[in-house]
Amino acid sequence: MSRSARRQVAAYIALLAVTILLLAFSSSGPLLELRRGVGFALSPIQDTLRQGTRTATSIFSTISDIERLRQQNEELTRRIQEVEAENQRLQSLAIENEQLAALLEIRSSLAYSTVATEVINRLTTEQERVISLDQGTDSGIGLDDPVVAEGGALVGRVTEVGPNFSRVLLVNDTRTNVAGLIETSRAIGDIRGNGERPLQMTNIPATDVVNLGESVVTAGIELETGVRSTYPKGLLIGTIVNIERQPNQLFQTALVAPVAALDRLEYVLVIIDYEGGLPDVSPGPSAAPTALPSSVPAPSPSAAASPPAT
Repeated sequence: MSRSARRQVAAYIALLAVTILLLAFSSSGPLLELRRGVGFALSPIQDTLRQGTRTATSIFSTISDIERLRQQNEELTRRIQEVEAENQRLQSLAIENEQLAALLEIRSSLAYSTVATEVINRLTTEQERVISLDQGTDSGIGLDDPVVAEGGALVGRVTEVGPNFSRVLLVNDTRTNVAGLIETSRAIGDIRGNGERPLQMTNIPATDVVNLGESVVTAGIELETGVRSTYPKGLLIGTIVNIERQPNQLFQTALVAPVAALDRLEYVLVIIDYEGGLPDVSPGPSAAPTALPSSVPAPSPSAAASPPAT
């Protein structure tokens, strides 16, 4: 056995002997006092180590709680966003249902067949006011068909149509001309579109009494020759918001605010079975023209009378 090995064995035996002696005399008075003294001297170090262990444990626990709370917050945020999106969708559906219900109520009060359509596009300039609809000839819509909104308010007329679309010239377009009837005085005038400004109702006889707030509807004029207005009678156009009178003038002018929300239309009704304009003329049996005497000139085209505007 080498010298270093013998030293290790001797040290091990010495430590074992000391341990046996300590076990044998651990209950003796002097040794207990020594243990108490050593314990008292080391207690601050033990407390510090114990507190450090608690602090480290608390830090790791706090970090774990923060991560857990962050995940819960993300989950709650996601759920709130989903609920808000669903709530928004339900609100949109509710508004859409209200609009469609209002149109269906108007449909039942009209004496004409109608087609419910959705506005899919709009053209708005200083002069033009046109909307596009998602229904066309496949649904029975034709040129010059009148278009109304909620409350039976006049929107305009169809000016272009295809199989699955149609375009409507709004009543506030500068190219629109409607015969209007003031409900109280029964005065008739010509209503023209004026862009974003109120409609102009001109050619009202100065002798007729016109008051602010009066309702104006379509006159629905029908002549004995069979010429009918483009719009049926009684469709609500708007209310009078201003009156312009000039002394010694035969006519007066009223400004009319449209009832229909022309800039916010989403759904409208197209009247598809009202026959307005010139009547259909069926050609009669052909006859040989009678020769005119050479002394009688043939009538010029300009001599033909134009039908009155309706």
